[in-house]
Amino acid sequence: MTEPAITFYSGAGTVTGANFLFEGDGFRVLVDCGMLQGLPHANEFNREDFPYAPESIDFLFVTHAHIDHIGRIPKLVKDGFRGTIFSTTATKELAELMLADAARIADMESRATGVLPPYTSRDVMQAFSLWKALPYHTEHNVTKTLSVVLRDAGHILGSSMFLFSANHNGEKKTVLFTGDLGNSPSTFVKDTEFVNDADYIVIDSVYGDRNHEPKEAREERFVKILKDTIARRGTLIIPAFSLERAQIVVYQINNLIESGVVPSVPVFLDSPLAIKLTDIYERMTGLFNEDVKNDIKGGDHIFNFPKFKETVRVAESKHIESVPGPKIIIAGSGMSTAGRVLSHEAKYLPNPNNTLLLMGYQAVGTLGRRLEVGEKEVVIHDEKISVRARVENISGYSAHKDSDSLVEFIEKALPRLKKVFIVMGEPKSSLFLAQRLKDNFDIDVVVPERGESYNL
Repeated sequence: MTEPAITFYSGAGTVTGANFLFEGDGFRVLVDCGMLQGLPHANEFNREDFPYAPESIDFLFVTHAHIDHIGRIPKLVKDGFRGTIFSTTATKELAELMLADAARIADMESRATGVLPPYTSRDVMQAFSLWKALPYHTEHNVTKTLSVVLRDAGHILGSSMFLFSANHNGEKKTVLFTGDLGNSPSTFVKDTEFVNDADYIVIDSVYGDRNHEPKEAREERFVKILKDTIARRGTLIIPAFSLERAQIVVYQINNLIESGVVPSVPVFLDSPLAIKLTDIYERMTGLFNEDVKNDIKGGDHIFNFPKFKETVRVAESKHIESVPGPKIIIAGSGMSTAGRVLSHEAKYLPNPNNTLLLMGYQAVGTLGRRLEVGEKEVVIHDEKISVRARVENISGYSAHKDSDSLVEFIEKALPRLKKVFIVMGEPKSSLFLAQRLKDNFDIDVVVPERGESYNL
């Protein structure tokens, strides 16, 4: 009889690239299959063969639709996986757009470099032929020895935690994979649900060693940055992740302009992917929290307001340059690694009247991190760009729980909880959180390294 075990194939020692194997009597289950992002060897890693036989995996469970949790799924299918993929309905719909875009980018890079892409749009289509949706809070029997219940992670639309119950020699062991836990209260989604019926927890630690600024402070800073840039008649550039962050920024600017807190100025959502994803948000308002639902009931078109324009075509994006300031440009990607934001940064960073506003985690090695730490000259599209614009950072808009909130989540899981595995963080963040949990609760805490296995 196989004792339940977890192997941390990726997402251990790094923020991105989630990929964990949970196996036991009669099942081999993957949780997430994401791309590594931001690190120098990321492209090589994402092309590597999987360290397990994809055809030997029975099921893949997907916590949410960010690319560092889903980005290698089509490659898994291409390499032989033929099991079932499970997630919430929202995650499935969002992932379909995210992976189609990833395949498109991979094809463009392949044409430019001559290197075969890790997968194609055909592999994406095949992945979704295997994909099924599960609801929250309903127990699903995966095999005779394994069942699962989805809990709301409160991270982004459709994000879930998976609470597995595995039977071994008549004993039931429960394991919670959190995915990414949300920074509750969130702008859109409901609060993260606390879990008190898990024996083991695999938890993320992006902000394991630091706390966000208070919600009131972040909103005050956001308003101040908008007002200051508008007063200088400058351009505010916001590199935004196409999924969730772009929608949050648009919604908040909508509220500030409609309430008269900031003047009405041209606002551009310059990301075809973010625009498509926003359409899904508009269809799935039932997943929103009560505050947003009440806004919608009151007649507010939360993603549409005067002087707001979605720019889909390249010509529309280029036309933004001809619009005089003040103006606001929201463009992908969130860490300035690709996308239209790079052209805007090249254009507007040299001007001290302009502002670059970073509103989320910037991975080591990305242009976003270099700008965050204050580099005064960067390279964009092979051109040296002087950074004279103001560079601001508001961490409170992160969709991830901070250190205090992660500790609270673990505290709510006591006294049943036996062991915690800390993943999805830079080593210093994971180790700091591990020490906090040990000091506060005297429980068994492990920071696994890539490839390590642990019997439960």
